[in-house]
Amino acid sequence: MARPLDELPKAHLHLHLTGAMRHSTLVDLARAHRVHLPAALAEEWPPTLSGADERGWFRFQRLYDTARSVLRTPADLQRLLTEIAEDERAEGSRWLEIQIDPSGYAARFGGLTPTVELVLAAAAEATALTGVGIGVVIAANRTRHPLDARTLARLAVQYAGRGVTGFGLSNDERRGRAEDFAPAFRIAERGGLLAVPHGGELVGPESVRACLDELHADRIGHGVLAAIDDGLVKRLASQAVTLEVCPSSNVALGIATRTRDVPVRRLFEAGVRIALGADDPLLFGSRLVAQYGIARRQHGFTDAELADVARMSVLGSAAPDAVRADVLAGIDTWLAA
Repeated sequence: MARPLDELPKAHLHLHLTGAMRHSTLVDLARAHRVHLPAALAEEWPPTLSGADERGWFRFQRLYDTARSVLRTPADLQRLLTEIAEDERAEGSRWLEIQIDPSGYAARFGGLTPTVELVLAAAAEATALTGVGIGVVIAANRTRHPLDARTLARLAVQYAGRGVTGFGLSNDERRGRAEDFAPAFRIAERGGLLAVPHGGELVGPESVRACLDELHADRIGHGVLAAIDDGLVKRLASQAVTLEVCPSSNVALGIATRTRDVPVRRLFEAGVRIALGADDPLLFGSRLVAQYGIARRQHGFTDAELADVARMSVLGSAAPDAVRADVLAGIDTWLAA
């Protein structure tokens, strides 16, 4: 009998703040703040999406922006972080690294710094309530000027060791060359933050290579298109770079036709560290345990292999040593049961 996946201790390394919202909370806050939700976020939820072309990606971003617009007050942010932590705990996640671009919230919450402080305070309270450790990844937007990324990198470094664990780069990777954002990543690197850019999702192996060469990535969000380049796969394995693989997201955005086509098994067997992630459950309709279920059902992962994937998620994280040791011991206990 297969062991329950929600009881497998794990870390969750690829989750966006607004995209982690419960659908019921979206509807509730939209009603409270009189925000009109399009059909794709209301009666037709979860939406039909595509990121294969710019038009499809624009629609995805527009829906994401609409969802973000229901967050109007500090209480809304606190509710969001608390519910996220509750959902993580229910799925066996003991450590979460939540990603946020403060620029998208700054106008409503008094600026970049107040936004970050609100999120960190809400995360700390959510941890106290649930026991789930939370680190915050501040992410720049590829579609904005690289100077904005430097501003965010300096801001992130100010809170290194105080809840901020990494610096990322997100949005449409077909726009904005990695090398243009290298100065921002050098700031974050000197400040002791993990480099966790997105790459290899909408663009091929060259995007992953740029994340390694230009941004000195410790982890890469997605990275699945690296699988078609044997040399790059070997490099990822030898450098112990973790790929944050999000099967449901890849299918929803048209990167793969079916979840069985996402190269989870290929990367795992090549020795690449992978950490399964849910990306944006609000838009894709499934959370973290579902990704482990895909690995089990569609890719034939045994419980021992799933335990290895859970360990990789912990080893690729910025979790404190005590948390890391506790989660790793819990994984061993799960497997021995």
